[in-house]
Amino acid sequence: MRKIYLLALLSISSVTQAEPFGDAELGKVKSPSCVFCHGPTGKAANPSYPNLNGQNAQYLYQSMLDYQQGKRTTSMAQMMAAQLRQLNDQDLKDIAAFYAQQQ
Repeated sequence: MRKIYLLALLSISSVTQAEPFGDAELGKVKSPSCVFCHGPTGKAANPSYPNLNGQNAQYLYQSMLDYQQGKRTTSMAQMMAAQLRQLNDQDLKDIAAFYAQQQ
């Protein structure tokens, strides 16, 4: 009985493991316009722009989505919305994954 219980737990845990949020390699390719303000590795040279490196991927994704949908109204919101306009949901996840992995 104990072996069956352990096998059941192992199979459940393998199913519930999180899939990667996005493809960081594709995110690097998809983020050329981000580099101008946020730098090639997410560390902005200008202190007016936020550093993206090492941020939580879900947070970065949601932030970009909020810019796309007009939910963010900071002084840079229109510029960010324009930069993100052509990107789909998977593009945003890939870019978020890329910057989340940067040190």
